[in-house]
Amino acid sequence: MNKADLINAMAEKAGLSKADSKKALDGFIGAVTKALASGDKVSLVGFGSFSVASRAARTGINPATKNAIKIPAKKVAKFKAGAELATAVAK
Repeated sequence: MNKADLINAMAEKAGLSKADSKKALDGFIGAVTKALASGDKVSLVGFGSFSVASRAARTGINPATKNAIKIPAKKVAKFKAGAELATAVAK
């Protein structure tokens, strides 16, 4: 499912226009992005939680040249599914 498919599904399920569903989805994405960028955690009970994790610097291998390269430390977005989502997916 891509963004357009999600917007269509949201519009149908919520009885909204596609334009309103797009605004809602863009607002949600913007709010989550802003929260994660400031280091906050976003929890949606039953669905899951978005958080920021730190990855340590490490040594990797360039597959083309087989030379060792240094991969710098960085922060990454992380999602952990909630119990209801995990149960629905497992069925």
